[in-house]
Amino acid sequence: MSLHWTLIAGFLYAEIGVVLLLIVPLISTRRWHAFFKSRFLKGLQSQLSYYFYIIVAILLMFFLDAIREMWKYSQTDLNDGSHPSHLDAQMQNHMRLFRAQRNLYISGFAGFLCLVINRMVSLISKNATLKAEKEAALKQAEGATRAAQSILDSAGGDEESAETKALKEQVSKLEKDLASANKNVESMKSQSESLAQEYDRLMEEKDQLERKVNTMGDKKDE
Repeated sequence: MSLHWTLIAGFLYAEIGVVLLLIVPLISTRRWHAFFKSRFLKGLQSQLSYYFYIIVAILLMFFLDAIREMWKYSQTDLNDGSHPSHLDAQMQNHMRLFRAQRNLYISGFAGFLCLVINRMVSLISKNATLKAEKEAALKQAEGATRAAQSILDSAGGDEESAETKALKEQVSKLEKDLASANKNVESMKSQSESLAQEYDRLMEEKDQLERKVNTMGDKKDE
């Protein structure tokens, strides 16, 4: 494997490690959000976004090059025929075709995981923000409820004052906001679970394709 494909393969393995780290339940979304919003990453935010698009563009370029190589050696294999004198050339062509297929899988999955990691980071940050908003709204609603209850207890059976009505309206509004925040959190949780399931499915397909390619390579070596 050439140097640049070795680097891309190493980048792919690093991406797999990052994805596994992001889905580990031991690290809460609040801690990840605090890490993403740290001063160090905030200072690099614009640069990281720039480098992200550069990396995706480079991986896409190598992916298209691997497709070109596969097409080239597939056509060469069809045109060579099956003459005994061409046996060595066919073996070389099959080896190059196998390498092109391997490079296609490496660059394709590396580019795909770039997008997956970017989406997961966004979902984790949104989920942590919604949880913080939910807790703040809950505390505010509890405080308003206690204040309203205290005023109602002191007012006794008298008619409701304007202040009491305003507090009740505020409590009602906070309860609606809390219900909306709960719905948003559930929606984000559902999206995160769907993304994790899709990632597991793709990893299974990747393993199957790698086993298939390895089997093809072993048969060709024989």
